[in-house]
Amino acid sequence: MSTSTAETDRPTPFIMSKDLGRPLDTKTFAIPNTNADGLAAIPLTDEQKYQFDNQGWIVVPSVLGAAEVDEMRTFCQQLSKDPESIPLHERSPAGGPLQQLTDHPVILGFMNEFVAYPPLASPECYGFRMEMTSLHVRESGVGRFGAHNGSGMMRFPGDTHIYRTFPGAAHSGLTCVVWELSDIDPGDGGTLFVSGSHKSAFTAPASLQDPESPLWQTYSCPAGSLLIFSEATTHSGVPWTNAQRDRVAIFTRYNTVCSKWHKWEPHPELLAAMPAKRQTLYRPVYCQDNVV
Repeated sequence: MSTSTAETDRPTPFIMSKDLGRPLDTKTFAIPNTNADGLAAIPLTDEQKYQFDNQGWIVVPSVLGAAEVDEMRTFCQQLSKDPESIPLHERSPAGGPLQQLTDHPVILGFMNEFVAYPPLASPECYGFRMEMTSLHVRESGVGRFGAHNGSGMMRFPGDTHIYRTFPGAAHSGLTCVVWELSDIDPGDGGTLFVSGSHKSAFTAPASLQDPESPLWQTYSCPAGSLLIFSEATTHSGVPWTNAQRDRVAIFTRYNTVCSKWHKWEPHPELLAAMPAKRQTLYRPVYCQDNVV
């Protein structure tokens, strides 16, 4: 069931609140439309929303400019090969120049659409959490195949690898954002996906144990692009094959305010030095009154 708004003529989803089946009053929501650096959120296009809901993953090409990519890749190489040269609290894919990626305007636009819980948001408080981040620098031959996840519509409560849909809206639970800081060409070894598997109702066929199965899909993109996928989507890494350049990628997971899958936390000094709005990415995992 849905209604339409006069402003957009798009369906407004009828979503029940926790009390007595009442609908959530979306008119009272005040999700932030700028990030901690004051940059406006970049909303998804209708095509991007449809593609993510259809596939369970999407690539946004060339989000970062060449100078940004060079600066961040240099920091990543330093973090990987000479971490002692970086202050202890900054030795993280959320440290140094990478901190600004945690709430990048494109990420904010995506999370406001697919992950945020608006009743726990305000103009100065995100409606979602960042729960872990890790750096992957892969030389040729590094990486392995290992298919996992899928069937996000069927998960029990407590398992955050979920995907839910309503007429006019969708919710991705644990969601992975990958900043690709190297060019990814066909056959290089980008992440593999089984499109649509985040909604699958059947057990995956044995053929998925073969990385050459036609059910697997992947992507190519220039350095500075953004890969976003629901962790409910069946996916796998594969060995990196390009001997001319390493794959430098930052894998970051986001989740709803009341859920957490990973144990990672930012260094306390790094967190304390962040702008106040960015700090709300890491607030405690509960719902009651958890709004800044």
